[in-house]
Amino acid sequence: MPWEKSFEESDVVEKAMLVFWQKGYDATSISDILLATGIKRSSLYNAFGGKDDLFLRSLLRYDQQRQKTLLRRMDAIDDPCECIAALIDHVVSDSLNDPSKKGCLLVNTSLDYSHRDAEIQKVVTDALKELTTFFEKAIRRGQDRGDIPASVDAKPTARALLALVAGIRVLGRGPFTKTALLQIAEQAKRLIC
Repeated sequence: MPWEKSFEESDVVEKAMLVFWQKGYDATSISDILLATGIKRSSLYNAFGGKDDLFLRSLLRYDQQRQKTLLRRMDAIDDPCECIAALIDHVVSDSLNDPSKKGCLLVNTSLDYSHRDAEIQKVVTDALKELTTFFEKAIRRGQDRGDIPASVDAKPTARALLALVAGIRVLGRGPFTKTALLQIAEQAKRLIC
């Protein structure tokens, strides 16, 4: 008798994403995934091939739902300085208002980058490049409008902003207080305006 799927794959990926985000790839067991998703072990392997493939799909879903959606929303803000500031403020607020202190799945995965396969590395690399490009384009747009000084070197400043955002995500998971995260955010904003 052929295997018949009795669940929506997108629902399983969403639930698995939340487990990976909360616990991290290495600390997430197959049992954790089965418990969170309500599917059977055989269904997991038949539909997703295993933990690695499910993690890849979870990471892609996170990137699409979280980062790409946020960047589109921020990019719609006309004022480049406000656009960058709003993204940084969102990251701080998101970090402070998450009772689970999950951070960002993409940043969390980047911390163990060298231990991930090429497909996972590509997702992380592409997502970080996309965020860097977002900052660089906003800086150049601000320079064209005269809102950001021409002396601001767009590419290295965009990379510095990426590093500060990643730092907020990591440090917001526990070691830093609200005051410290807000101070980092203010310093980030001073890089451009």
